[in-house]
Amino acid sequence: MDPFFIKALQLILSLSILIILHEMGHFIPAKMFGIKVEKFFLFFDVKFALFKQKIGDTVYGIGWLPLGGYVKIAGMIDESMDREQMAQPAKPWEFRSKPAWQRLIVMVGGVTVNIILGFFIYMMVVFVWGSPYITPEDMPNGFAVDDTFKEYGFRDGDRVLEVNNQELKNSIDINKYLFLRDVKNITVEHQDGTTETIAVPEDIGSQMFEQGVMQPFVPMTIPVLDSVVAGSPADLAGLKKGDRIISVNDIEIGYWHQLTRKVDQSKGQELRLVYSRDGEMQSVEMDQAKAEALEKKLNEVSLTPNEEGNLGVYVDPEASIKISREHYSFTESISKGFDLAYWTLHDYIAQFKYVFTKKGATQVGGFGAIGGLFPDAWNWQAFWMTTAFISIILAFMNILPIPALDGGHVVFLLYEMVSGRKPNEKFMEYAQLVGFVILIALVLFANGNDIYRWLFE
Repeated sequence: MDPFFIKALQLILSLSILIILHEMGHFIPAKMFGIKVEKFFLFFDVKFALFKQKIGDTVYGIGWLPLGGYVKIAGMIDESMDREQMAQPAKPWEFRSKPAWQRLIVMVGGVTVNIILGFFIYMMVVFVWGSPYITPEDMPNGFAVDDTFKEYGFRDGDRVLEVNNQELKNSIDINKYLFLRDVKNITVEHQDGTTETIAVPEDIGSQMFEQGVMQPFVPMTIPVLDSVVAGSPADLAGLKKGDRIISVNDIEIGYWHQLTRKVDQSKGQELRLVYSRDGEMQSVEMDQAKAEALEKKLNEVSLTPNEEGNLGVYVDPEASIKISREHYSFTESISKGFDLAYWTLHDYIAQFKYVFTKKGATQVGGFGAIGGLFPDAWNWQAFWMTTAFISIILAFMNILPIPALDGGHVVFLLYEMVSGRKPNEKFMEYAQLVGFVILIALVLFANGNDIYRWLFE
């Protein structure tokens, strides 16, 4: 199946799970407090619904517009803008008739479910699959270092030992730490066996963002193909899983990062690749006799990167690095799951400082960007990890104090609880309308960015 459709299916399934459970977070406390819930919908039913069925007082259904979901709670000023209902005297089963503390619980229910769900998924993932990590010893070739970081003293082949004088258990996390955490210094072991502690600028994350260097440290892996995307330039040229790239345009390729740099530099021009097959050359070094014998069996193809500048190939990281897994008991996974949920939320909030910049505005993504988080091939571990991440994001976005979001309603309820006065209903209606317009504008802008990148980048 085409990777696009695999990503799309994962996105729809993930969002369906998250939306239903989020709305249940509003639905259940509303029913517990005796509030009538008129509708419960997955996706929006603008003009018509794909399916709907009334059970009791509630119409359950599936809309055709997959931009979210909703519950319509009686007597509440929301996106339905039901002025006719609000013009009638308040009924005892309506939202507006209930004490402020009950209404607050109803409003924070969705966000609470998203936070708990994110934690629960992380907990179960580490319990079932464990937690992968790569130690410095697991990376015999070290990292390929971007040229911008070589100015600080880093070198190709460096292995990261410590960050801020604390051991970094998972070496691959170094890029995330630099971008989102407060990193002051990094201790590395150079290829000659010497160690050095290198100071990095305080604004290193901002520099990475502005320069577009989001992966300054990339594991130096042997260019043995792990997979070839169907219909890609590499597939059409006849490359297969297990092929080992030897050279590009007569320039020897010893490691994967050298190949990717050559592809980036080609700017869509035709490339001539020499490769070996059937495991004839899986290491960087070999004796001259074996090399000469191999040379007679090498294969050569010409191909041009696609519009995205890709060949459609993926490297096999385990060809040159070892990925270990730490496994946890059920009780240990609870602590680990909480830790993952906390740092996911922390890092997501931390990256917001980049959003409010000239470049950051162009990086905001919509459903295309979210779909891109999922792998090209179906993988349940990756699916659930991504779903947990999106759940945490939804919790944070929904609690923002914007009218039409849960956070906007919470702000008005807190004002009522502190002041003892309800906000004017007309003001609430206008605020809801303004908030809805803001949300639609943000959705259009984010998805417009996706379309622009798809067409022009």
